[in-house]
Amino acid sequence: MTTQGQLASNLPAETTELFGRRAELAQVRRMLGESRLVTLTGVGGVGKTRLALRAAHEARPSFRDGTWWVDLSALRRGALFGHAVAEALPLADQTTRPMIDVLAEYLADRELLLVLDTCEHLVGECAPAIEALLAAAPGLRILVTSRRLLGIRPERLLTVAPLPVGDRGGSGGEAAAVALLTARAAEAVPGLVFGDADLPGLVRLCRRLDGLPLAIELAAARLRDLSPAELTARLDDRFAVLGTTEEVVDEADPPWHQALRTAIGWSHELCGPAERLLWARLSVFAGGFDAEAARRVCADARLPEAAVDRLLTGLAESSLLVSAPGGGPGPRLWMLDTIREFGAFWLRKLGEEHTLRHRHRDHYRALAHRADAAWMGPEQIAWYERTVAEHANFRAALDLCLAEEDGHTATDIGGALWFLWAACGFAREGRHYLDRALALDPAPGPARTKALWACGLAALVQGDADTGSRLTAAFQEAVAQDTEHAESTDATAQVAAVSLEGTGLTASGRQAQAIAVLDTAPCSPSADGHYEAAWFMAWATRALVLIHLGQFARAAAVADELCAECVRRGETWSHTWGNYMRALASLGLGHAGQAAAHARTALDGKHRLHDSLGIAMAVDLLASAAIASGRAGRAARLLGIAERIWHTLGAPQAGMPEFVAARSACEAQARGLIGDDAYKTAFRIGYGTAPDTAIAYALTPPDGPAS
Repeated sequence: MTTQGQLASNLPAETTELFGRRAELAQVRRMLGESRLVTLTGVGGVGKTRLALRAAHEARPSFRDGTWWVDLSALRRGALFGHAVAEALPLADQTTRPMIDVLAEYLADRELLLVLDTCEHLVGECAPAIEALLAAAPGLRILVTSRRLLGIRPERLLTVAPLPVGDRGGSGGEAAAVALLTARAAEAVPGLVFGDADLPGLVRLCRRLDGLPLAIELAAARLRDLSPAELTARLDDRFAVLGTTEEVVDEADPPWHQALRTAIGWSHELCGPAERLLWARLSVFAGGFDAEAARRVCADARLPEAAVDRLLTGLAESSLLVSAPGGGPGPRLWMLDTIREFGAFWLRKLGEEHTLRHRHRDHYRALAHRADAAWMGPEQIAWYERTVAEHANFRAALDLCLAEEDGHTATDIGGALWFLWAACGFAREGRHYLDRALALDPAPGPARTKALWACGLAALVQGDADTGSRLTAAFQEAVAQDTEHAESTDATAQVAAVSLEGTGLTASGRQAQAIAVLDTAPCSPSADGHYEAAWFMAWATRALVLIHLGQFARAAAVADELCAECVRRGETWSHTWGNYMRALASLGLGHAGQAAAHARTALDGKHRLHDSLGIAMAVDLLASAAIASGRAGRAARLLGIAERIWHTLGAPQAGMPEFVAARSACEAQARGLIGDDAYKTAFRIGYGTAPDTAIAYALTPPDGPAS
């Protein structure tokens, strides 16, 4: 391991103090120095995740290419393990290559630490993938948290024990359990202070909970109502009737897990009936939820919707829910895995699991349609953020459909989420779900037709022209069938077919055929239909094809019309492509300054939408504009910035010959103007710049004379 280069990380912030664990941290450091795979194991609630997070933060300076956190707790299908790792890394490859090959290639020459948090439910899928990655990437270290061992070489094991209790208070390692208890109690009850006389009771309470951090945190939340002595007495009573939750855990767990069962079960008993019911029902969510989702999924005649917000507050005050800012209409809430598992156990006991999972599916089906309907409007970025925040729940809904072989509902959800697959960087995952859904749903109908279109878009984003062509033909046939059986024609479906076919033709270099198809698109978008975005896609592609054909003035006019329509709607995604086409057309007409201004506007929108492909294309274009303005040094630096992004995407310049040629010409001109050595220096500076700093540089107009 080395200390050099640009530090990078996606590690979650440490929002609470870590108590004790000095010896364990030292041991993790030592083990990571000796082995490339370290697994932190132990019972639920013992603090594996918290220890791993602190260890990862401490390790950051030792890894040239950063430390990266992969939360696997919400992932229910091991087939998506590689997707989850890629999403955590700065890796946006959407090609059709096997994901394990993409990851292996990306990691091959990097020195980084990958933290895989909560692996126990995916061990069968994680283990072979980890072996393959370690074999391909000699500079890779992996730190795992799991209740189960991976069982592969060269795995080193550290069993995380509960916190020591000791006989005295303070923050030292020998009294870490008591320190944690008092700190969490002070957070739960502002102004609460314990004196020396309280210490024996606090020690007894921590011993009764065997120093298990999660059990201690649950108990701390109850110190607003009970003294330490009263709380300990209640827990003693709970131990005496432990049998009510025997089935929640494995009998092979160490004795201290009884303390966790006691604390969770006792917290469960202290909740009112409505709180207990909500706790059980909330267990169907994956990766968190907001209050609106909780109301829509969990409320019914037994649990009135008007009561849900109050009940959520009560569960949060009891440390059974965790809250943080999120991408929806309010804060996001989630349960720690052990708490969620307890709720899921009781949901099964209540006989409600099937009902609640289908309510969850139906809510996210409706949410996907709401997002689709609002996508081409002023709330697009808000819907982008909300959809990405709910990604794990959409996955869970689709996984349920596939597990039940409900292809119709899967195609309905997957088709409505076309923008998540094609516009938000999840084309590979879209293909994963849509291919399977379409195979399960052969019957014609609007949902299947929309899914064919979405799958075709995802294939074209991946550069899979053959599949895109096949799906275009299938979509056109499905549109004809739908039109034949419908009372009215969806004009947007015809435009969607034109857009899909034209995009496939231009991507494969057949520009004359592409323009012939795209010129059949109407001059303005249709009022309504199932494919509202199709006109905007067709118009953007039409401008691009005209640029490829050298018809720059005509392309500029098409791009101006597109941008004007986007402004009328307050839309961002298509607007960024319109500004990108404006920039290309301006460059072709010899207006370098205007081209750079349009490209910066496009880049700003792409950055807000986290569109890696669009960002890379816009920065490449800014480099060409810099060359046209005589700023070769700036162009070289921008090419370095773009190259780093392209390396995360798979196919440089999206594999399009025209863009590859433009990039090569830009590099050749820059080298010719400033020489190889100066070019290499500027390129390296750009490539090594942190992403946010690099985007800020690209968005800032250059000052001073051209150089």
